[in-house]
Formats: sequence, C-alpha cells, structure tokens
Amino acid sequence: MPYLPDPVLGQVLRDLRGERSQEDVGYHAGVTAATVGRMELAKSKPDWGSVRSVVDALGVSLVELATAVEEAEGKR
Repeated sequence: MPYLPDPVLGQVLRDLRGERSQEDVGYHAGVTAATVGRMELAKSKPDWGSVRSVVDALGVSLVELATAVEEAEGKR
C-alpha cells in the first residue's frame, strides 16, 4: 500500500500551530512556509525530518503529536 499524505496529521499540525503563522513555524523549523502549508493541507508526503522539525518548532513532543493524531482519528 503506497504511503499517502495524511489529512489528519495536517489538521493536527494546523491546530497545534494555532495563531502562529506558517512563516514563523517554518522559520523555526528550518523549512519554508510552503512546506508547512503543504503538510497542513496534506498536499505532500513529508519526510520524517521535516515532521520532527515542525513538531519541535511547535514546542510539542512526538508523543503529544501521535496522541493528538490518534484522538483526531477516534482511536483514543
């Protein structure tokens, strides 16, 4: 089964970003605002490094991200 962009991950990242701009998060993550936008809109299949960088820039742990994704999927 091919790996597809994950709209739930995108929504969670958007929710975690809150009022911060994509530019601000991208700057602190070392990626472009367009990269953040594509991740949020599930228009790309982000690599692990990009996800980790964005999560770090958002100030959350990978565990918090995974928990939020599972909650959004109704698994928790």
